[in-house]
Amino acid sequence: MLKISSKELQINESIRDAEIRVIGSDGSQLGIMSSSKALSIANNENLDLVKIAPQAVPPVCKIMNYGKYKFEQAKKEKEAKKNQKVVDIKEIRLSVNIDTHDFETKVGHAMRFANSGDKIKVSIRFKGREMGHPEIGYDIMEKFAKACSEFTNVEKAAKLDGRSMLMFLTAKAQSATKNKAQKTEKNSEVENNKQAIQNKSQEQNSAIQNNEGE
Repeated sequence: MLKISSKELQINESIRDAEIRVIGSDGSQLGIMSSSKALSIANNENLDLVKIAPQAVPPVCKIMNYGKYKFEQAKKEKEAKKNQKVVDIKEIRLSVNIDTHDFETKVGHAMRFANSGDKIKVSIRFKGREMGHPEIGYDIMEKFAKACSEFTNVEKAAKLDGRSMLMFLTAKAQSATKNKAQKTEKNSEVENNKQAIQNKSQEQNSAIQNNEGE
């Protein structure tokens, strides 16, 4: 199947090639002819002559309803944008003098962001004389990436930009899947608890009715 060019298409009188290969409105091959003859056929059908493959030799044109084609293309693009997942970027700020507890807390935040499918921007802001020891920042970034390696991949390695050092992490596929599985398991547990309560209530009602019958 011939792919229609994604560039702005030439139509009708703007097509001035001496010879073109023409495809009819029903998809049939009409052969090679002059652009004027092809335009005459299109006009007789109250349709447009559209150059769909300008790089072909000779260029390929198709007889179609160009307005309808443009409308359908715009509709497809709108649907495609609607189905695209928007990835949020969450920032985690570290420091050169970060303590163990704070570091582990930040790793926990990264895990939560990764489970939500977010991209993670990790940053360190150097203050004063800290700029003289960027290697400390690189060490912290490397340690943080390693601590998050179970649920993230390094998209962009740590890089110094002015007084800031930045690194970008993306969630591993299984991280999001694991989160979904945990949610499903939790919902299943809730349903089981509900069922157990209902069964117990039915047993109690049955016992009461038996006592009344006696």
